[in-house]
Amino acid sequence: MSRRHLPALAGVAVFGLLILGSAGCGVNKIPALDEQVKAAWSQVLNQYQRRADLIPNLVATVKGYAHQELQVLTQVTEARAKATRTQLPPNILSNPQAFREFEKNQAALDTALSRLLAISERYPALKSDQNFLALQSQIEGTENRIAVARRDYIIAVQEYNTELRTIPGRWTAALLYPKLKVRQTFTVARQAERVPQVKF
Repeated sequence: MSRRHLPALAGVAVFGLLILGSAGCGVNKIPALDEQVKAAWSQVLNQYQRRADLIPNLVATVKGYAHQELQVLTQVTEARAKATRTQLPPNILSNPQAFREFEKNQAALDTALSRLLAISERYPALKSDQNFLALQSQIEGTENRIAVARRDYIIAVQEYNTELRTIPGRWTAALLYPKLKVRQTFTVARQAERVPQVKF
C-alpha cells in the first residue's frame, strides 16, 4: 500500500470510529424515544376513536327507552361531535394550546357519557336490555384501554422529555435533532381513569 493512500485510509478509520462511538453514546436514543411517544399517542387516539364509534349505538339504544332524556342525549351527541370533529394539527404533541383543546374536548365527552350511562338507573327495562348491556360492557372496556394508553403515553413522554432536557441528551438534540421539541402530556385529572360506575 502506498503512502498516499494512508491519509484516505486513516480518514475512513476515523469516520468508522466516530460512527461506532456515536452509536454507543446514545445518539440514536432521542429518535427512538420520539418514535415511542408517537406510537403511544397513536394508541391514545385509537382508543378514543373506538369509544367515539360506540357512542352512536349507545345513544340510539338509550333513546329507545328514555326518549324523554333528550337533554342528556343531545349533550352526548354534541360532545362526541366536538371531540371527533376537531382537526388535530400535525404538531399537536408540541403545541400546548392544541393539546389542551384536545384534552378539554375529551374530558367533556367523558362527563356527558357518564351522565348518559347513569340515567339507566331510572329505566329498569333499559338496564336489562341485552344490547345496552353489551354496549355498556364495551364502553367500560374501552375506558380501561384509554386509561392504559394514556398512562403509556405519559411514561413515553416523560422519558423523551427527560432525555431532551438533561445532559448529554440536551446537547445531542441541539446538535443533531434541533427540530425535536418537548412533548405535551395530560394534565387534566381524568374522571375516566376510574371507569364510569354504572350499577345494574
